[in-house]
Amino acid sequence: MDATRIGSEEHVTSLSGNTAAPVLTDPGTQTAVHFLGGLVRMRARATDTAGAYALLEHTGERGYMSPLHLHESDEETFLVLEGTLRVEVGNEVRGVGAGGLAMLPRGLAHGFVVTSPQARFLTLYTPGGGFDEFVAEIGVPLATGQDPSAGEVPDPQELTRIASFYGIQIVGPPLLP
Repeated sequence: MDATRIGSEEHVTSLSGNTAAPVLTDPGTQTAVHFLGGLVRMRARATDTAGAYALLEHTGERGYMSPLHLHESDEETFLVLEGTLRVEVGNEVRGVGAGGLAMLPRGLAHGFVVTSPQARFLTLYTPGGGFDEFVAEIGVPLATGQDPSAGEVPDPQELTRIASFYGIQIVGPPLLP
């Protein structure tokens, strides 16, 4: 434990063994890509957090979705900021609206689809290092003034092949609104 003395008091400034550096990013340093019909802003990548997590912000219109898939090594947590998603995980199907959270354990098949006219939500991957790299490879860099839903979607076989490289198994078709 490191400490700093202020007057006669000692204040903890860091814990021993803490290897992570602070993460300070802004929109100018964050990657934004078109991904499967939506816009994804990578707010904090696993490379920024020493692999502890990755935090992505998604914006999409009704029908923005994922295929049914599972993560081999990370939990995926959704926090809906605006709009509504339908989340399917295991045998459960739930609507998740603004302020709602869905934590999807690794190894359990799941998917989502935007059911409102538009939605904006965060996804947190713990530990990080798979999904954000997958998005970076599949995604098409955002060009200024371009429609956020623009961009090509790879064919399902290619998507499945690339996903598997990042510890993601695509196990079913995309969800429908």
